[in-house]
Amino acid sequence: MSTTQLERESLEAHVDLCAIRYEALDGRLTNVEKKLDGIADQMTAGQNSLAKVIIGAAGTIVAGLLSTVVVILMQMS
Repeated sequence: MSTTQLERESLEAHVDLCAIRYEALDGRLTNVEKKLDGIADQMTAGQNSLAKVIIGAAGTIVAGLLSTVVVILMQMS
């Protein structure tokens, strides 16, 4: 007798099989949630490091421009 035929004939068998299927589905969804949480953490860390790089680059550019202005002013006097 096939599983679906057994389920059609016995409510208890159907309930038991649904419970097993639900547990398997719940386990798979839990794994997906864990992976998504890991991806979210990695994205947050990546954004933080990108912000640090941008701030560092902007600081370097500003320092370079200021030193250029100082050199130009020193050349004028």
